[in-house]
Amino acid sequence: MFDSSANHRHLRHRGVHPRHVVSDRTALRVGIFAIIVVIVTALFTTSANATRIKEVAAVQGVRSNQLVGYGLVIGLDGTGDQTTQAPFTTQGLQSMLQQLGVTLPAGTSMQLKNVAAVIVTASLPAFAQPGQNIDVDVSSVANAKSLRGGTLVATPLKGADGQVYAIAQGNLIVGGAGAAAGGSKVTINHLSAGRIPEGASVERAVPTPLSQGDSLELDLNSADYATARAVANAINANKGAGIARALDGRVIKVRAPTDSDARVSFLADLENLDISLAAPAAKIVMNARTGSIVMNQAVTLAPCAVAHGSLSVTINSNPQVSQPAPNSGGQTVVTDKTDIAISSQPGSLVNMPAGTKLADVVKALNALGATPQDLLAILQAMKSSGALTAEIEVI
Repeated sequence: MFDSSANHRHLRHRGVHPRHVVSDRTALRVGIFAIIVVIVTALFTTSANATRIKEVAAVQGVRSNQLVGYGLVIGLDGTGDQTTQAPFTTQGLQSMLQQLGVTLPAGTSMQLKNVAAVIVTASLPAFAQPGQNIDVDVSSVANAKSLRGGTLVATPLKGADGQVYAIAQGNLIVGGAGAAAGGSKVTINHLSAGRIPEGASVERAVPTPLSQGDSLELDLNSADYATARAVANAINANKGAGIARALDGRVIKVRAPTDSDARVSFLADLENLDISLAAPAAKIVMNARTGSIVMNQAVTLAPCAVAHGSLSVTINSNPQVSQPAPNSGGQTVVTDKTDIAISSQPGSLVNMPAGTKLADVVKALNALGATPQDLLAILQAMKSSGALTAEIEVI
């Protein structure tokens, strides 16, 4: 048994009073409890203020620009274009050789298998300056079998205005493999397109209207009046009343300092402001090609009854040999005998209860036992009948 009196005598012998020990333990418990409260409070505060302005809006005019160019990939191991079917490949090579001081005799026919004509695309980010490198994508435009191991020759990349903004060149990275023999071909991934990381050097900067005027505009990623109001209220609460004004459901006009340094600091503060977003509108996105269905948390379902049945069509083709009689002079003919069968399975009427939460809607749809392709038609029919409260977008 534990002897508390003996333990107290031992503590007194060491010069420590028992009341002090109790108070120290109590203080330790209180301290640990306070730390837990602070951590829990911080977690809830972070989750409640997780949405910032930078995640829902961007400064108008600050964007990337698309670049495109036509070039040649050389050094291929016999997997380039068949120049007889792609004459523009040889034309492009002749033009490049002329620029390098090489003139070919008239009527020269080039049969090349290590050259491929390609289209080079890139995205020029905002504020990119001359000398910076950007990634480029390279895609074959003719009948090249593979771009693996090829090198892109210096290719000017132009913008929508026809000006050259970057020069691309370098070795391609193609993620895939392939082999062909005896008329059979095996390919893993896509071999007619590749990528060159940091393969283009920026030659011209694109001016941005960031420092122009005494105001700027924020564009929401998706139009929503409640979000526009929340962004304007957050800016006014932090920077002062009347600084921001929502023009419509997408654009917020903000008065900003005219000095460049002050404007950058102003925007740095703005994009990190926390906002409270209202619940999104109920929406269902359907991909008709893959059968994918995605719905958000605001989708609700009213009571309804659904009958679902399956319809299948089966076609069988069997070759039949018609053999003529001996010495009849006829010929042996092979014909196909086609059998077509259509089966329709009846579907029972399923009563689907109301679902005010996404989990309830998913449970009710799973009860139908329908495939994703069938759900595309069922959800559209529910929308037409008024039982489904959501916007349906088919992509």
